[in-house]
Amino acid sequence: MFKKYLLVTKPGIIFGNLISVAGGFFLASRGSIDLLLLLATMVGVSLVIASGCVFNNFIDRDIDKMMERTRQRVLVQGLISGPVTILYACVLGVLGFATLYIAANPLAALFAGLGFFIYVVVYSLYLKRNSVYGTLVGSLSGAAPPVIGYCAVSGRFDVGALILLLIFSLWQMPHSYAIAIFRFNDYRAASIPVLPVERGIGVAKAHIVGYILAFAIATLMLTVSGYAGYGYFVVAVGMSAYWLYMALRGYVTSDDSAWARRLFVFSILIITSLSVMMSVDFQVAVSPALLTFAD
Repeated sequence: MFKKYLLVTKPGIIFGNLISVAGGFFLASRGSIDLLLLLATMVGVSLVIASGCVFNNFIDRDIDKMMERTRQRVLVQGLISGPVTILYACVLGVLGFATLYIAANPLAALFAGLGFFIYVVVYSLYLKRNSVYGTLVGSLSGAAPPVIGYCAVSGRFDVGALILLLIFSLWQMPHSYAIAIFRFNDYRAASIPVLPVERGIGVAKAHIVGYILAFAIATLMLTVSGYAGYGYFVVAVGMSAYWLYMALRGYVTSDDSAWARRLFVFSILIITSLSVMMSVDFQVAVSPALLTFAD
C-alpha cells in the first residue's frame, strides 16, 4: 500500500537532489552549521520535489506507457487514481513550501517555487512534448536545489548562488542528452522532441562537448570568486577534464548507446563529488565587495 505512494514520488531523484542541496547549504554555512535548519531544508526540498515528481508522473502517464523504462510506473498501471494523485501532490507541495517558508526563509521557498513551476508547468505540461529546448529550460529546475540550500543559510541570492545555478544548469545538459542517446528508441517511440531525436546524435555530441566546457569553467568560478578552496579546484579540474575526454571519445566510438551510458554514469559521479568537495573545502573569508542581487 505505502510502496506505490513512495514510488510515484521518484525517491531516486529526491535523494540525488538532496546531495546538491547539502552542497549549497554547507558552502553557504562555511563551517557554522545549523543542524535544525539543515533538517528543515532537506525535508522541505524533499517534499517539494516529491510533489513535482507526482505531478510529472500524472502528466506523463500517456507517454510513459510508450517507453520501455517507464511503462511499469504506478500511474501507467492505474494503481493510484487521478484525483487521489492530484490531492497527494498538492498536500506534499503545500507541506514542502510551508516548511521552507517558515523554517528556512521566504527566499528559499521562492526558489523552490520557481523550480517547481518550471518543472511542472513550463517543462512537463508543454516544452517536453513540443520543443527541442525543453531540456534547456528544464535544466533550471534541476539547478534549483543547491540554490535553495545556499539561500536557506545566507538569506540572499549573491554571486555564490549564481555560480551554483550556472554549474548545475550546465551539468544538466550533457547529463540529459546522454540519457536521450542511450534511451533513443524510447524517446522516439513517445515522440518526445529531444535533441538527439530531432537533430541527430552527431549534433547532440557537439552540444555535449560544448556544455561540458562551459560547465568546467563555471565550476572553477567557485574558487576564483573566493567561495571554495584549492582542493575543490583540483577535483573540479581533474574530473571536468576526464568528463570532456569521455565526451570526445564519442566521436570515435562504434557504440553510441554504451558510450552515452558511461557518460551518464560519470555525470552523476562528478556532480556528487563536486557537491561533497564544496561542502568540505570552502573559504571562510569572502571579499567585502561581494555582489548581492537579492536580500
